[in-house]
Amino acid sequence: MDFVPANEYSLDPFPHYARLREASPVFHDEQTGSWHVFRYDDVQRVLSEHARFSSRLGGDDPSETGQLFASSLITTDPPRHRQLRSLVTQAFTPRAVDALAPRISQLTKELLDGIASRGTADLIQELAYPLPVIVISELMGIPAHDRDLFKEWSDVIVSQTRTGATNENHHLTNKEMTGYFLDLIEQRRHRPGHDLISNLLAAEIDGQKLSVAELLGFCALLLVAGNETTTNLIGNAVLCFTEVPGTIERLLTEPSLLPQAIEEVLRFRSPVQSMYRVTVADTTLGEVQIPAGAPLVAWIGSANRDERQFQRPTQFDIDRNQIRHLAFGHGVHFCLGAPLAKLEAKIALEAILSRLPGLMLEPGARLERMESTIVYGLKNLPARWQTA
Repeated sequence: MDFVPANEYSLDPFPHYARLREASPVFHDEQTGSWHVFRYDDVQRVLSEHARFSSRLGGDDPSETGQLFASSLITTDPPRHRQLRSLVTQAFTPRAVDALAPRISQLTKELLDGIASRGTADLIQELAYPLPVIVISELMGIPAHDRDLFKEWSDVIVSQTRTGATNENHHLTNKEMTGYFLDLIEQRRHRPGHDLISNLLAAEIDGQKLSVAELLGFCALLLVAGNETTTNLIGNAVLCFTEVPGTIERLLTEPSLLPQAIEEVLRFRSPVQSMYRVTVADTTLGEVQIPAGAPLVAWIGSANRDERQFQRPTQFDIDRNQIRHLAFGHGVHFCLGAPLAKLEAKIALEAILSRLPGLMLEPGARLERMESTIVYGLKNLPARWQTA
């Protein structure tokens, strides 16, 4: 059995995941040498046991390992991971995130002001993409005229293959981003501002400043995680809400259900579908022996549809309680930006539902998924609604 669908970027890869959970829950792809894990318990274990399943990228050549991420949070194990994480935690505390709510609301209003009277728009291009890009750019102190560059770069990065293999386009993007962030870091050294990059430059761990590689890792990670995940969460939510009759009406009459509905979106169409790890030693997963040093992909998108964990997993249900999804990871690498992503999604979706009455997908619209096995998101979301 092949481990990927015939159409690798299918809008509905979930039946294929289900077949693999039954037939090959721990699958070895002989062509690439990678191992793939599909059941909830195994995926949770791979994401949690950092001493056994390392986040380090393999290889010594930074151009092959993805130079920008070689010293970032997602490719670092404890204890260094714990030290690095502590530096940015303060920017994502509940209090710090809540303080961003007025600005997020203002941006959402401005973006919707531009389309509400038209009665039709592509909600990815007009709202779900620009909102998170502006928020993370402002947090990092990125000039407004560079935001489109950010989006282009992050799209290229998430389109890379499962095992971190890169092509010429990825090499060029890495080079461009590295040059851009090195210039920005140098500017902030001489003229610090009230932004995350300035704060990271000033930060110390045990009396030592961050290395340039670590600063680059933070910049790249904040860029990609700060906009891709949230864009996809908002887009996936609109898709889920419009697919299931009565959902939008229910959320309008019971707005307190929205946070729970967002958790169900995270389970049902996880913005992050897979995470990469490497085995530290010989290990056993699901009664299958895996050798040390083996590249391994934990399929979050499959785990969140596992019949062993969720009743009626193929049904989108906003009444589902205590949703123990793995959409933001698990253990020490649990996504630092999860509260910000959920806040942005909540504010954006509240505004979409209240200001775009009768919201529906454009009849006959052909939706396309982003060309990535790492993330699940829509390239386009043509919608229509009633105008006043």
